[in-house]
Amino acid sequence: MSQPASTPDPVLASFRNSIDNIDAALIHMLAERFRITKAVGAYKAQHALPASDPGREERQIERLRKLAAEAQLDPDFGEKFLRFIIDEVIRHHEQAKQVG
Repeated sequence: MSQPASTPDPVLASFRNSIDNIDAALIHMLAERFRITKAVGAYKAQHALPASDPGREERQIERLRKLAAEAQLDPDFGEKFLRFIIDEVIRHHEQAKQVG
Protein backbone atom coordinates (compact mmCIF):
# COMPACT_ATOMS: atom_id res chain seq x y z
CA MET A 1 0.00 0.00 0.00
CA SER A 2 1.47 3.34 -1.00
CA GLN A 3 1.39 6.43 1.15
CA PRO A 4 0.10 9.79 -0.06
CA ALA A 5 2.73 11.96 -1.75
CA SER A 6 2.60 14.48 1.10
CA THR A 7 3.59 11.88 3.72
CA PRO A 8 7.26 10.99 3.51
CA ASP A 9 8.02 7.28 3.54
CA PRO A 10 10.56 6.80 6.37
CA VAL A 11 11.97 3.59 4.91
CA LEU A 12 12.51 5.18 1.49
CA ALA A 13 13.95 8.30 3.14
CA SER A 14 16.42 6.12 5.05
CA PHE A 15 17.50 4.31 1.87
CA ARG A 16 17.92 7.62 0.07
CA ASN A 17 19.94 9.06 2.94
CA SER A 18 22.30 6.09 2.74
CA ILE A 19 22.59 6.50 -1.04
CA ASP A 20 23.36 10.21 -0.59
CA ASN A 21 26.10 9.38 1.93
CA ILE A 22 27.62 6.78 -0.40
CA ASP A 23 27.50 9.22 -3.33
CA ALA A 24 29.31 11.84 -1.24
CA ALA A 25 31.97 9.30 -0.25
CA LEU A 26 32.43 8.28 -3.90
CA ILE A 27 32.96 11.91 -4.92
CA HIS A 28 35.52 12.45 -2.17
CA MET A 29 37.32 9.22 -3.06
CA LEU A 30 37.40 10.15 -6.76
CA ALA A 31 38.72 13.61 -5.88
CA GLU A 32 41.53 12.05 -3.83
CA ARG A 33 42.29 9.57 -6.60
CA PHE A 34 42.55 12.39 -9.14
CA ARG A 35 44.79 14.43 -6.81
CA ILE A 36 47.18 11.47 -6.75
CA THR A 37 46.96 10.78 -10.49
CA LYS A 38 47.61 14.48 -11.14
CA ALA A 39 50.89 14.09 -9.23
CA VAL A 40 51.65 10.97 -11.27
CA GLY A 41 50.99 12.94 -14.47
CA ALA A 42 53.36 15.72 -13.37
CA TYR A 43 56.02 13.13 -12.51
CA LYS A 44 55.59 11.41 -15.87
CA ALA A 45 55.84 14.74 -17.68
CA GLN A 46 59.02 15.70 -15.76
CA HIS A 47 60.64 12.36 -16.56
CA ALA A 48 59.43 12.09 -20.19
CA LEU A 49 57.40 8.96 -19.41
CA PRO A 50 54.41 7.96 -21.54
CA ALA A 51 50.99 9.21 -20.43
CA SER A 52 49.54 5.71 -20.42
CA ASP A 53 50.76 2.29 -19.33
CA PRO A 54 48.60 -0.27 -21.16
CA GLY A 55 50.09 -3.21 -19.24
CA ARG A 56 49.25 -1.69 -15.87
CA GLU A 57 45.82 -0.66 -17.11
CA GLU A 58 45.02 -4.23 -18.17
CA ARG A 59 46.30 -5.65 -14.87
CA GLN A 60 44.13 -3.14 -12.97
CA ILE A 61 41.08 -4.00 -15.06
CA GLU A 62 41.61 -7.72 -14.47
CA ARG A 63 42.14 -7.17 -10.73
CA LEU A 64 39.08 -4.95 -10.38
CA ARG A 65 36.86 -7.26 -12.47
CA LYS A 66 37.74 -10.01 -9.98
CA LEU A 67 37.02 -7.71 -7.03
CA ALA A 68 33.71 -6.69 -8.61
CA ALA A 69 32.67 -10.32 -9.04
CA GLU A 70 33.63 -11.08 -5.42
CA ALA A 71 31.56 -8.07 -4.30
CA GLN A 72 28.60 -9.25 -6.39
CA LEU A 73 28.90 -6.27 -8.73
CA ASP A 74 28.64 -6.86 -12.47
CA PRO A 75 32.30 -7.09 -13.64
CA ASP A 76 31.34 -5.53 -16.99
CA PHE A 77 29.96 -2.49 -15.18
CA GLY A 78 33.06 -2.33 -12.97
CA GLU A 79 35.28 -2.44 -16.06
CA LYS A 80 33.31 0.29 -17.83
CA PHE A 81 33.53 2.48 -14.73
CA LEU A 82 37.27 1.91 -14.36
CA ARG A 83 37.94 2.44 -18.08
CA PHE A 84 36.11 5.77 -17.88
CA ILE A 85 38.37 6.81 -14.99
CA ILE A 86 41.53 5.54 -16.72
CA ASP A 87 40.65 7.41 -19.92
CA GLU A 88 40.16 10.61 -17.93
CA VAL A 89 43.48 10.13 -16.09
CA ILE A 90 45.32 9.56 -19.39
CA ARG A 91 43.73 12.73 -20.78
CA HIS A 92 45.02 14.64 -17.74
CA HIS A 93 48.49 13.09 -18.15
CA GLU A 94 48.59 14.09 -21.80
CA GLN A 95 47.64 17.65 -20.84
CA ALA A 96 50.38 17.71 -18.17
CA LYS A 97 52.88 16.53 -20.77
CA GLN A 98 51.90 19.39 -23.10
CA VAL A 99 52.17 21.97 -20.31
CA GLY A 100 55.39 20.54 -18.88
